[in-house]
Amino acid sequence: MARSGRQLDTTRHPALIFLLPGLLLLLSLLTRSPLLFLAGSGMGMIMLFRWMAQDTSNRSARRKLRVAQSHADHYVLPEDLDYPCQMLLRRAQNAAESVINSRVHAAGLIDTVDNQVSLPEEVWQIAHRLRRLSSMHAEQGRIIPRELPSGMEDAFKPYTKALDAAWTSLSRRVRHLEKYAKQVRKADKAYSAHRRLEALAARTHEYQALIADTVRDEMAHERIRELTDHAAHVRKMFEESILQARQAAGELIRSPLT
Repeated sequence: MARSGRQLDTTRHPALIFLLPGLLLLLSLLTRSPLLFLAGSGMGMIMLFRWMAQDTSNRSARRKLRVAQSHADHYVLPEDLDYPCQMLLRRAQNAAESVINSRVHAAGLIDTVDNQVSLPEEVWQIAHRLRRLSSMHAEQGRIIPRELPSGMEDAFKPYTKALDAAWTSLSRRVRHLEKYAKQVRKADKAYSAHRRLEALAARTHEYQALIADTVRDEMAHERIRELTDHAAHVRKMFEESILQARQAAGELIRSPLT
């Protein structure tokens, strides 16, 4: 309603609500019938409570509508975007949600950026620009005729190229966000493996003792070394994945969407 400029319908007069109870009370006075008086009074009370509830609801709805109208630039509706822009925004939202919901984010391991603050702001900036792009694209479609006169095509190209450049820039921004989310998912997998390995590492001495007791000396040394090397390899993979996620986040910060 705020987008379309519609207003709430307040044409119903409250007196109409009490018309029937009023008629019953009037008849009760004329006929001196206590039953009509009770019926009219009861119906009048019911109608009064309904009117009070409806009036409260209408006032609340009008207040919300005024807020929505005065802050029209502070939200984006699906109807504000054309289909390609909707899909691009959904990609950005999915990437941001993937980072926020990751284990490494919950553990505070990717603290290069404050994801709880910066990612919603990033998605909002993308949504805000996509809304503007959709609006200008629709406007261009209304202004530029489908069949241009011969020789006038080049006159309209700069305007089309401007929209194409804006779309390319926003698409690149979303790809940066998706790259960050991809690195975070990779770090999540490494973190999960690392946590499991830590649980086993606490019992490494038991495995070493088992090998020493059951395997020949030269084979025992080799198996024990494999345990140690594997643990070091998993830790290195985990640390590298965290570093890559932080680098991707840093790349997002270094190229602000302005």
